[in-house]
Amino acid sequence: MLQKTPLNDAHRALGAKMVPFGGWDMPVQYTGIIDEHRAVRERAGAFDVSHMGEIVFRGPRAAAAVQRLVTNNVGKLVDGAAMYTCMCYEDGGIVDDCIVYRRADDDYLIVVNASNIAKDFAWMSERAGDLSAPEDQSAQTGLVAVQGPNAPALLQSLADRDLLSVPSFHFVSANLAGVPAVLARTGYTGEDGFEVFTAAERTRELWDAVLAAGATPAGLGARDTLRLEAKLSLYGNDIDQTTTPLEAGLGWVVKGEGFIGEDALRKQKAEGLQRKLVGFIVRGRGIARHDYPILAREGEAPIGKVTSGTTAPTLGYAVGMGYVPTAMSPPGTMLVVDCRGKPAPVEIVAGPFYKRKAA
Repeated sequence: MLQKTPLNDAHRALGAKMVPFGGWDMPVQYTGIIDEHRAVRERAGAFDVSHMGEIVFRGPRAAAAVQRLVTNNVGKLVDGAAMYTCMCYEDGGIVDDCIVYRRADDDYLIVVNASNIAKDFAWMSERAGDLSAPEDQSAQTGLVAVQGPNAPALLQSLADRDLLSVPSFHFVSANLAGVPAVLARTGYTGEDGFEVFTAAERTRELWDAVLAAGATPAGLGARDTLRLEAKLSLYGNDIDQTTTPLEAGLGWVVKGEGFIGEDALRKQKAEGLQRKLVGFIVRGRGIARHDYPILAREGEAPIGKVTSGTTAPTLGYAVGMGYVPTAMSPPGTMLVVDCRGKPAPVEIVAGPFYKRKAA
């Protein structure tokens, strides 16, 4: 039985194409993936991300509990600030990637991926319970992401306080069209915008107000092409329990001390990485899809595989990500992807494929 977000009826009323995703009944598109993708890049789009998990730690040892679980330095957070991070197993494999929000010195919210909520909560409970027992507030929480160059102004038109001065990875409380909400300047599209938390029972009211203000509803399809253009990893594709943050290019979030998996990551860093997650552009015809083999040269044995790949609507050519041996990971290296028996030359590139212009 698929779970439903508080906006399930709203999606159906808009004629969305619904698909199973991580155990949830979710909209993959409304009018079309490319139209929705461009709406976010050029104006403002709204995504239902209420399927994401919200797990809270409270109490005098909440900070210590969170630091035990995540790789980034929780001590650097101040009230109203957030950070991207990972949770790791003892061997350095990734439990999940997540965002930690410090609401107070004894109150932390961790947002985790929808398909991992039960797994993450059980793991957190087992590993941090003696410091601070987690509370799963996912079912009580709605979450709408409003993303795009016009998103901040659109939300400001509905808000009862200043939003435009909120820095990236910070959050504030406000009423939006009369709905109490928490707005975090975070996202998963490579664009500016906010992720808006509210009570589950008020989510439809918030959603309707955002669309009435001019946001285009966007589904999972556009969310995936947008995040890939920005070279943002997807758990289950680009990162999982078999990959470490260092291999995935997420060493910048391994800054804490005393977290689970720290020893394994220190050892891996000292010994040197055997493989790395790289981004590449297809130089020719073909689309590199998930799980397609990556070869050093046509006809040779695979040296890796594609983890994510598609044609980038903003750019007009195919891009992808995948793990390859470290020696073959420098930008400019030419490799080959086997696209169902047809070789496609690819070039490794540094950084995101798309980066928005500075405001």
